[in-house]
Amino acid sequence: MAVYSSFFLVYGMRGKAIRKILRGLQKDVLKRMNKAIFSIKMEEEEMKTRKEACDYALSFPESYAENPFPKADWTLIRFKENQKAFLFVYDKDGFVRLNVKLTPSSREYYRTVYASVQAAYHQNKEHWNSIILDGTVPEEDIGKMIEESYRLVSDTATKRIYEAVKRIPKGCVASYKQVAEMAGNAKMSRAVGNALHKNPDPKHIPCHRVVNSKGELAPGFAFGGEEEQRKRLEKEGVEVKDGKVDLKKYGMDGRREGRLHGRRIQKNAEI
Repeated sequence: MAVYSSFFLVYGMRGKAIRKILRGLQKDVLKRMNKAIFSIKMEEEEMKTRKEACDYALSFPESYAENPFPKADWTLIRFKENQKAFLFVYDKDGFVRLNVKLTPSSREYYRTVYASVQAAYHQNKEHWNSIILDGTVPEEDIGKMIEESYRLVSDTATKRIYEAVKRIPKGCVASYKQVAEMAGNAKMSRAVGNALHKNPDPKHIPCHRVVNSKGELAPGFAFGGEEEQRKRLEKEGVEVKDGKVDLKKYGMDGRREGRLHGRRIQKNAEI
């Protein structure tokens, strides 16, 4: 009886040890498998090639590629409106490199976090960083840097003017100077007129809501003349008399009456 007890005691102890070893092996195998899967996923998510970088940059509106350098593998991706580059793709020391324009805070942040993000080669080091595509910088962050570069370069006066005009509520008007102020520069009233004359999307950029400082409509309204501008304003509830709009009533100059009128028109449109 004592022999059997000893046998089962020893076997039980060995069994526990074996089970413990097996559990340890199982955890180790799972850990290695997860690590391998994560590595494969990271490899799939890394932006490694020139084509991948260029294709991503060219996915942004009004971007195009150019090769103005003697070296065929040096490529610039530019923004069409101002023809400024927001990405410079080139080979150096065996790696594909990307130059991107960043804000001061982003520039320093990425240089600190990644050894493969450095002061730009061949460009202004105060505003540009070089990204070495060696697999150490995640694709997500590379994408963020390219996107920020595009945003900085594409932020033109014309774009700001169009965004300002979009903010004029239905039932209100604004002067060229007011639009210029909303766009960040009160001195570019003439630029406002030029931009609106070339308005690429009158349906969503309501340039008919812009009048001169006296409230007068534009004789040269680019989309049908003064009469068409009058029709569009009256359709939105803005009264036009003798080719003029009462800026005290309909003007977007911060006066309470104008703001309330705009809100009433907007509310009625929603109903």
